[in-house]
Amino acid sequence: MQDFNEALEIVKRGAEEILLERELVINLKKGIPLRIKAGFDPTAPDIHLGHTVLLNKLRQFQQLGHHVLFLIGDFTGMIGDPTGRNVARKPLTHEEVVENAKTYQKQVFKILDPDKTEILFNSSWIDKLGAKGIIELAAQYTVARMLEREDFKNRYHAEHPIAIHEFLYPLIQGYDSVAIRADIEIGGTDQKFNLLMGRELQKHVGQKPQVVMTFPLLEGLDGVQKMSKSLGNYIGIHESASEIFGKVMSISDELMWRYYEVLSFLSTTEITKLKQSVMQGANPRDVKIKLAEEITARFHSLEAARKAHEAFIAQFQKHLIPENIPTISLTTNTEGLPVAKLLKEAGLVQSTSEGIRLIEQGGVRINNERLEDKAQIIAVDDKAQLYQVGKRKFAYIKLQKLNSSERKTMS
Repeated sequence: MQDFNEALEIVKRGAEEILLERELVINLKKGIPLRIKAGFDPTAPDIHLGHTVLLNKLRQFQQLGHHVLFLIGDFTGMIGDPTGRNVARKPLTHEEVVENAKTYQKQVFKILDPDKTEILFNSSWIDKLGAKGIIELAAQYTVARMLEREDFKNRYHAEHPIAIHEFLYPLIQGYDSVAIRADIEIGGTDQKFNLLMGRELQKHVGQKPQVVMTFPLLEGLDGVQKMSKSLGNYIGIHESASEIFGKVMSISDELMWRYYEVLSFLSTTEITKLKQSVMQGANPRDVKIKLAEEITARFHSLEAARKAHEAFIAQFQKHLIPENIPTISLTTNTEGLPVAKLLKEAGLVQSTSEGIRLIEQGGVRINNERLEDKAQIIAVDDKAQLYQVGKRKFAYIKLQKLNSSERKTMS
């Protein structure tokens, strides 16, 4: 059996806050499997590295013998999490949520042990509450307490509208903990209010309140905003080995250490040694390659990671392509865009005529292949492609189709 202090250190690594740590220690010392909950709303079809901060922690709990409850918020996903929002989210349809949930179920086992994971859907108990149950749940919390939450408070003082259904989100997330009798719930730092709601509601029904553990949000490729598919700054765990490797290599040297901190399975001692080596003159690129190989191998294989590394060296370094390449997401209400228009919208050229001229001169490449057809239509695709204009302009561009609600808003 693993040493208790060592196990506690593994559990606590990377946590921003533990409420309450004393309760965590007591629970772990019992030596019995605990029920560890983490909820994910299927608001987008794929899991990205930002999600894996929590998934990696769940995996560690599994390795220590605990029972993981992977909760898919198919009901809460239709409400839309108001956390960090200054306007209400557009609710997803049931069909959109169900479709997204399918990919979550497939992808989550790239990290979690299927034999030690219980996948749950919160609609299975929320649907049974009915109108009467929802009203009784809402009666357990006041509007004044809801307005203590930072984002609600800011919107209220700025006189931005807050829809009544948004108050239901933290209540239902909290009720999930009651329904599954969670011992520990983990979530991002932005979820603290919602996670504490679970403790309050568990106390109300006489359950032992869960321990709450919050973990930092992972910045996306831009190094500024949190990783998000809607922002196009993400690395999807379903992407090819070369895409994952290349995107990790595109992050800044400063952001690299952040990724090491929250994503790497190396020990803190090993990471400290890598930092010291860079301070003593080692090339940060070589350290970043080590990180890219580790993450790529996690979702593919060591062999795939090595091949991705070799391909990166052959394709990128030999052609003098820079490491820090921005990722740009564009949308269209059609099935595709003329390539010159796409280049203009991405800011790689000043006009479509300039784009056409550069294509005619052989100055535009897509995934390192010279573009020959100036009239080519770039089809909608979830995967980003690498565009090069001239010798110095590079960008990963992903073209997505506007969904029906976005088209309605724009019209």
